Amino acid sequence: MSYYEKRDLKNMQKIGNYLSSLPDFCYDFFTGIENNTSTLTRVNYAMDLCVFFEYLEKYVVKKPKAEITLEDINELQSRNIENYLSYLSYYENNDKMVKNTERGKARKLASVRSFFKYLFNHDMISSNVASKIETPKLHNKEIIRLEKDEVERMLNAVQSPTTFTQRQKTYNKNTQERDNAIVTLFLGTGIRISELVGLNIEDFDFSQNAFKVTRKGGNQAILYFSMEVTEALQNWLRKRETLKLDPNENAMFVSLQNKRICVRAVENLVKKFAKEGSPLKKISPHKLRSTFGTNLYRETKDIYIVADVLGHKDVNTTRKHYAAINEDMRKSVANKVKIHSLD
Repeated sequence: MSYYEKRDLKNMQKIGNYLSSLPDFCYDFFTGIENNTSTLTRVNYAMDLCVFFEYLEKYVVKKPKAEITLEDINELQSRNIENYLSYLSYYENNDKMVKNTERGKARKLASVRSFFKYLFNHDMISSNVASKIETPKLHNKEIIRLEKDEVERMLNAVQSPTTFTQRQKTYNKNTQERDNAIVTLFLGTGIRISELVGLNIEDFDFSQNAFKVTRKGGNQAILYFSMEVTEALQNWLRKRETLKLDPNENAMFVSLQNKRICVRAVENLVKKFAKEGSPLKKISPHKLRSTFGTNLYRETKDIYIVADVLGHKDVNTTRKHYAAINEDMRKSVANKVKIHSLD
């Protein structure tokens, strides 16, 4: 079973666990959207609907969420959804207080909207009150990325960290080639963390400096990398050959337990080295993706190439994320227009 098949299986188990506490008609919704959504999307929907039904249980219908009926849903009014958004600002879940930003509220509202739309389109309720609720206003977030000197310091930290404890330095020596390959691959190709974790040895063709990635939604694409990335990857592969791996382990990147590295481990190593390179910025693998996208746009000035390489289905997504780069262009033309004519 491949990494992605295992991941989907785990997600389906999570969905089943969430649905076990919800009314039976919720199963219809998840069955209906199965062919048009990824398992991760459905996991998020399931989590969001659990929060929504817990709200209904406590403050609106006032009976166990598993016993809530379609008649109860049909009687909801727009103000109930608006009050739910207010509730999301700060609420208790499993003895923990949860706070939602405007983006968290927007996502949970989108889940509720999809749910109501399905019920309404399948004649299970007579009106779609969720469609009347406006999405919370989203403020643009600053795009955080590394500058060239910060990238250099981060890569140097992989080779010779200065702020690590002696124990951390010892650990780092065992993973140095792997960590350098991971960070370099992020910075040199802009792939997502899920794409990196899912890579296998056979996905790489060094004669073409190319590799195959499985994008969001399951589509596959061929990407190309530079000689800098090639060198880092081949150094790691030489180290990988010395490890006592299971003959069937085909993961490109493995942990110290000689199994496929997990998402959390990659997040931690990126955070660890980025802290040395740029202590004031919170850098994640996604921020390295932003760094690559920024550099590619600066070099090509072609938003369509950036969108294609990053795997964005909609170029507007790319434009939204990298619009700030236009500041470079604005600065470059500042002295182009002359106010006084030169005689």
